[in-house]
Amino acid sequence: MTGMTEQDIRNRAYLLWEKAGQPARQMDTFWYEAEKELIAERKEQGDAPSYLPNLAAS
Repeated sequence: MTGMTEQDIRNRAYLLWEKAGQPARQMDTFWYEAEKELIAERKEQGDAPSYLPNLAAS
């Protein structure tokens, strides 16, 4: 399994933030959305442990 690093989340969050027009004071929102997306992608690929929550459904 390929681990998900903090840098992976940071990169995805930055892309989401840019796509949203770079709004101020929403760092946490983009960070958590990036985590959800990356976990969902890894689960789809069978590359995430089953104990990780299904955050994409929340």
